[in-house]
Amino acid sequence: MDAVPALTEIPVPQYVMVGDTTRLATYTWGDPEAEPVLCVHGFGSSTRDNWVNTGWVRDLLRAGFRVIAVDQRGHGASEKPHDPAAYLMATLVADLVAVLDTYLVDQARYLGYSLGGRVGWQLAVDAPEHVERAVLGGIPDGTPLARLKVDQARAFLDRGEPVQDAVTQKYVSLAERVPGNDLRALVAIAEGMRLGESDPDPASPPQQPVLIATGTDDPIFEQSRGLAALTPHGEFAEIPKRHHVNAPGARAFREAGIAFLTR
Repeated sequence: MDAVPALTEIPVPQYVMVGDTTRLATYTWGDPEAEPVLCVHGFGSSTRDNWVNTGWVRDLLRAGFRVIAVDQRGHGASEKPHDPAAYLMATLVADLVAVLDTYLVDQARYLGYSLGGRVGWQLAVDAPEHVERAVLGGIPDGTPLARLKVDQARAFLDRGEPVQDAVTQKYVSLAERVPGNDLRALVAIAEGMRLGESDPDPASPPQQPVLIATGTDDPIFEQSRGLAALTPHGEFAEIPKRHHVNAPGARAFREAGIAFLTR
């Protein structure tokens, strides 16, 4: 296999049109005949931010995988609806099924973080034939999105009023750090997550092998450990001295995740 460069270039996106005609940006690397890994980023992030800049794509290629990544709707180079109803969990899951179908991939290994981890959990439950095994980082993380003060976020967007709520300010700051983010679309995502159950249902877990990984400095650390224990074939990995935002770039996360995906 050819040597993988230290810095992975991100290709021109290939667009997939899903059921409601939203166009999703997708990216591929590696041998088309190799085992595929579907990579799905977190809230306010993107393929570039979560998987390319952190070295994940590079290391997955070195491990011999084919990498398929998607900018979730509302993120990256994908279209960004402003209607909260466009971000129901069932829609986010259907988006990923459409991407796999477009690439003629019947079953893939899955890598997701935060919102991408939450959607991956649901994909594994609702469309188990598509997921062989999964690495789900930074879940459960639906509740903080549900606590976001939409009225304050909209007042900030419409009139520049300072955000007073700490959780809301955290997510606004998180969104603003990634170039090209559309804050109105991200607020719509937060609203859309309230239209259904935001956290994973421990009574209906994935049946596939699942690795849940969370930073030791993340407030959801103990919840994540407990969620892994409730999953029939679940394992848990600590990401030492990392919080929710900087955990994706941790070498410990990459090493544990890729070791699990290669089994």
